[in-house]
Amino acid sequence: MIKFATLGPGGTNHELVTQRYIDFHQLKETEVVPVGDFSLAVDMLKDGRVDYIIQCAVHPDTPNTLGHNFRSIYIVDTFISPSKDLAVLTRKEIANPKTIGAIIPATEAYADLSKWETRVPVYSIPVIVDKMLAGELDSGLVYLDYTEKYPDRFRIEQVIGSPDDAWIVYGLTRTYKEGVQAWPDSPIADQFRRLAKK
Repeated sequence: MIKFATLGPGGTNHELVTQRYIDFHQLKETEVVPVGDFSLAVDMLKDGRVDYIIQCAVHPDTPNTLGHNFRSIYIVDTFISPSKDLAVLTRKEIANPKTIGAIIPATEAYADLSKWETRVPVYSIPVIVDKMLAGELDSGLVYLDYTEKYPDRFRIEQVIGSPDDAWIVYGLTRTYKEGVQAWPDSPIADQFRRLAKK
């Protein structure tokens, strides 16, 4: 069984996109292992509890994941995938929200958060929602589909959508050989060929 560690808890964009990656490669015997932070994922990779890590390139932990470990773990693949649509949601009983949870700095620039007095960094979107449900946060930059799950609890402040994020796959066996490791028949290669003919 091939085990992929990614950011948990269950229901994150990391879990969604990791499953898309597994499906793309038509891997049958797999397990997605949710972790609370990527330093734990690195430890699990190094000691053999998982085979790969998948991490969004803009996640705040990305520089540390590779920066502190580039001699022992390697980028073995990269890919592009959108995630769930994002939105700024507010608890319905709050008329003038003061606090907002977001994955800072990764998603902070996706929306104008200046109207909130306090921006609270939280490592995972499901955790932001848990804090909103517990009354600890007025608003959150979270998945739009939480309005369907909790229609009586949240209102939509702003729909953001989803960027086409870059994702990194880490492993213990280097795939890079020399020069540039890229896909010569990729969609961008096709764009280059069409532009070169103009």
